[in-house]
Amino acid sequence: MGDLREQKYRVGVVVTAQGGPCRGIYATMPVPADWPEQKVEILNENLSADVRSLRYRTLPGGVKQMQVEIPDLPAGETARAVVTFSVSRAAIEAPTETEFLTIPEKPDRSLRLFLGASPYIETRHPKIVKLAKSVGEDLEGWAKVEAIYDAVREKVEYRNGTLKGAARALADGWGDCEELTCLFIAMARVNGVPARTVWVEGHCYPEFYLVGPTGEGWWFPCQAAGSRAFGSMPDQLPILQKGDSFRDPDRPGQTLRYVSEFAKGATGSGGGSPKIEWIRDSG
Repeated sequence: MGDLREQKYRVGVVVTAQGGPCRGIYATMPVPADWPEQKVEILNENLSADVRSLRYRTLPGGVKQMQVEIPDLPAGETARAVVTFSVSRAAIEAPTETEFLTIPEKPDRSLRLFLGASPYIETRHPKIVKLAKSVGEDLEGWAKVEAIYDAVREKVEYRNGTLKGAARALADGWGDCEELTCLFIAMARVNGVPARTVWVEGHCYPEFYLVGPTGEGWWFPCQAAGSRAFGSMPDQLPILQKGDSFRDPDRPGQTLRYVSEFAKGATGSGGGSPKIEWIRDSG
């Protein structure tokens, strides 16, 4: 770990009953959670009187959500639930010795989720498989993953755009941070390297998993888009979640690439509708 940065981070929701009363308002939003490079504490929970409950849950895969319930909101009234967190985030420095790091031969159950296909990470696409198998054929472990990293940055030019996934980015020759991250993860997984997405505010990057001689393993980050950083991460923005294939009980039947904010509610007898404002900022 490198230097540590402490910062405040606010997450919450503000609901206004427009045109009449509203009832049964329920909202969820992802919040920062503990990771090896990040520690999180709740500093303050700012709740208005109309908020009946504020609680937290962790979804399979490690995404932490806050859940807010507002049973009744009179016409024209505003309810708010805003939580301020203290986030201590460390930069990550690359290891000085990497020759002993290898691809896990028998990954355990917790790692298998990061070896298959995910939304926009097409591990079975013929062109992705062909490129992944051809990169670093004579290399192993760290050197092989680094060859994948360099190939992705060579094949896909970084440009802002709408989400289109790994296969389309490879075909087009350009994509933004999500596309570069998707392609790196897909190619790593094709080669048996567990890999997943790390989500921070307005950005994402991949991390990959290698093991040492005793079987102990570690996750290593890399900056797919932007300045070259392999095995290290100078970025110290709060981590919102890690992974790219989630199930949210509030959205049954969907596989989510990212667990976004969610809200539902009903109109009251006066026919109002809830206006939702999401709060997410530093400070």
